[in-house]
Amino acid sequence: MKKILFLFLLLNLISVSCHEKQDDKPKIAVVISTLNNPWFVVLAESAAENARKLGYDAKIFDSQNNPATESDNFENLISSGFDAILFNPTDADGSIVNVLKAKEVGIPVFCMDREINADNAATSQILSDNYSGCVEIGVTFVKALNEKGNYAEIIGLVGDNNTWARSGGFHSVVDKFPNLKMIAQQSGDFDRNKAMEVLETIMQAHPDIDAVFCGNDAMAMGAYQALQSAGKADKVKVFGFDGASDVIEKIKEKKIVATGMQYPKVMAKTAAQYADEYFKGKRDFPQRVPVEVELVTIANAGSYQ
Repeated sequence: MKKILFLFLLLNLISVSCHEKQDDKPKIAVVISTLNNPWFVVLAESAAENARKLGYDAKIFDSQNNPATESDNFENLISSGFDAILFNPTDADGSIVNVLKAKEVGIPVFCMDREINADNAATSQILSDNYSGCVEIGVTFVKALNEKGNYAEIIGLVGDNNTWARSGGFHSVVDKFPNLKMIAQQSGDFDRNKAMEVLETIMQAHPDIDAVFCGNDAMAMGAYQALQSAGKADKVKVFGFDGASDVIEKIKEKKIVATGMQYPKVMAKTAAQYADEYFKGKRDFPQRVPVEVELVTIANAGSYQ
């Protein structure tokens, strides 16, 4: 009887020990600016999937493009004992305080796609080369319009550095051609519906536009929808940025001219790998890691899915 009781206690102890080891598995939070955009869904799910493949628990948090919600997410995951954060910020300046809160309690933060304006907060920032990608978009834009015409620009979130890097790269080329005139520049918040409404308003004041450059593909699809409703989809050239599948299809159909192909899966995988290396003792990470952007036009759209 004593032997049976001893065996029972031993098995129970082993079970508790194994359970504690499972509970001790590091947890990774994936905090994304918004899941209301298929591109960011890919970024989020890829980051979580890669973290799980490396043996970690992973949970996705949606900030809904709202800095206050992002702050709540950070408070929640810090109090819940997460060990690393794969982070897509809502605001280049406003998000710094959240990253510093995590840093203060020893939680490393790896930014993906969007950066924060600080070099002493995030452990590393893995970012698309937005400026160079939009230089290529600008060159294609100039050629497609034969160096003349009126155009509108729909930019993304005003507080996001990607917005201005993309706009800056584009204008570094286009502004050299005086016969290309920007008749309007408005924010579409990287949102499809908002961009559609913005372009509808722009066209009321400027019915004769020749092209529209959009800071991401969700807005490019919104712009295309506005043009389609106005019966101008075959007259106004649309340019986007992201490499979203629906825009790639529109390029194949010759309904959108070009986009810049970003690689969210590369950024997500790199961030997860960095977190894994951090857990294993590495501390020396590059502050910014650029990820190349590729131009997609009708000439090569068939190569992309």
